[in-house]
Amino acid sequence: MQETTPQPPRNEPWENGWTPDTSRAPGTRRLWLAGGLAVATIITCVTWIAVMDNGTGASTDAAKNPSPTAGATVPGLISYATPPTNEATAPPSGKSGLSSGETDTSPTPLENGSPSAAHAPKPAKSPTSHAGSPSRPKPSATYRSLRSVNYPDRYWHVSGDFVKLDPLGGSESRQDSTFKQVKGLANSSCYSFVTHDGKYLRHRNFLLRDEPNDGSPLFQQDATFCPRGSAYPGAVMLESINYPGRFLRHQNFQLKLAPFQNSPLYLADSAFRLVGGVA
Repeated sequence: MQETTPQPPRNEPWENGWTPDTSRAPGTRRLWLAGGLAVATIITCVTWIAVMDNGTGASTDAAKNPSPTAGATVPGLISYATPPTNEATAPPSGKSGLSSGETDTSPTPLENGSPSAAHAPKPAKSPTSHAGSPSRPKPSATYRSLRSVNYPDRYWHVSGDFVKLDPLGGSESRQDSTFKQVKGLANSSCYSFVTHDGKYLRHRNFLLRDEPNDGSPLFQQDATFCPRGSAYPGAVMLESINYPGRFLRHQNFQLKLAPFQNSPLYLADSAFRLVGGVA
């Protein structure tokens, strides 16, 4: 019978000199590998879900909130207002006072009326002629007579060297009460008035008179008057361009420059209607 050498029992390490490794728990390496694999799987899933959510959300926001067009204001951003364009200055209130054939009725002046500070409307531009087109006839001169509001039967009338407020007379008197209205010598938006013999109405020593144009800057300013709104519809007040605040008015039927007064008498004496020439 063959003899067998007995193996030392494994459960008795101290008796045969063999000691177990107690520095790590059994299966530690496998646990580390399993944990790392699980963490990597979780990170991959979270990243994929985040990418999918961002893509879907971006497309939904783009559909709901399209990009703002040019000129639109984005909420949350400071917007700067576009500077306003220069608007045209409003003309004097009421009618222009340049139409003819008006009645002699004088309406009651407005309470606490005062001249309007608005500038007179600029004359309309003449159409530009193109090369090769037939020349158009030049418009005829504008002739005006100036009628008092509170004395509707009296008109501006050159009498001697001065301008007075007189009733209409014969043909010579009507000719002296008719003036050619032209652009102001000192300001094209205002008026100058020319008599039938080529003289201009100008103020000197604050009295209105007719004198030939000497071409001086002082004469051009003295002969320029700017229309302003009045307390009477269809009438204007004429303000001196070189004496702002002084208007032409009649006093004792003499035309003169006088400082503005907010009184019914002044408002009536300084209001005139520009009608068609009576000559």
